[in-house]
Amino acid sequence: FLDVYKRQVELRLSTLPTAFGEKMVMRIFDPEVLLKAFDQLGFSSDDLRRWQEMTRQPNGIILVTGPTGSGKTTTLYTTLKKLATSEVNLCTIEDPIEMVEPAFNQMQVQHNIELSFAAGVRALMRQDPDIIMIGEIRDLETAEMAIQAALTGHLVLSTLHTNDAPSAISRMLELGVPHYLLKATILGVMAQRLVRTLCPHCKAPINLNETDWQTLTRPWQAPVPPGAHQAVGCVECRDTGYRGRAGVYEIMVMSDNIKALISADLDLTAMRRQAFKEGTRSLRLSGAQKVSAGLTTLEEVLRVTPQSEQR
Repeated sequence: FLDVYKRQVELRLSTLPTAFGEKMVMRIFDPEVLLKAFDQLGFSSDDLRRWQEMTRQPNGIILVTGPTGSGKTTTLYTTLKKLATSEVNLCTIEDPIEMVEPAFNQMQVQHNIELSFAAGVRALMRQDPDIIMIGEIRDLETAEMAIQAALTGHLVLSTLHTNDAPSAISRMLELGVPHYLLKATILGVMAQRLVRTLCPHCKAPINLNETDWQTLTRPWQAPVPPGAHQAVGCVECRDTGYRGRAGVYEIMVMSDNIKALISADLDLTAMRRQAFKEGTRSLRLSGAQKVSAGLTTLEEVLRVTPQSEQR
């Protein structure tokens, strides 16, 4: 821990010997940055409504998916902080504990004493929890414990590494979870990415190329927005043109129609089509909204999001 301006900031360092000297990567965990309001994270009003619709349920499983560094931890901690009232027993099992939060009952995976994610959930189940956060579902045993917790009346939040929201369902099936248990427990899935946001001091208006815009919004037809901006660079943003980051989200709420599509031989394309029909926006379409609002650039959204599948 490092004391900066009378507040603690956690630094996580990884070093590696290379041919030209020591290589170091530093991850900075600042509580004031990690715990934000939902609008600061980048949630639109519709995204927030869908997300809170899921997290207000008394039991079931909610999955947050995306690659390493896509903001999953920040989203979960912000959500859990809102849910952790004095009447709620909120427990976590993490590897490692990303940030110490007094409102949570946090436990860390310790392989030297055989305390895995699955063993941790098993122990937490005897602690009368209301909400359980599992750092990551990596194997069938952990998935089975998450399912068992949800079936016995607990709200479970966890993460996966998949490209988009529907792919999280196929990943659970690949781990070996029976499709009927997924139907009974999954409340919804949120995929997310982080895009750099334009520096408000130097960003400049731009007329987008229609071909580039259609590349971003395909297969949907959307007119080129007039409010797009480009990165310029100034002293405030260290000549990068960007300052800060925001999330783009794909939120799939598990309706009866979507649950009906979950089977041993899952058709992901059909599930995506149904989700889009019910209001889910793909990651690229969510990013396109931020481009049209002048918050980020088309290039930035294309850089971090997978191509939208058929609607």
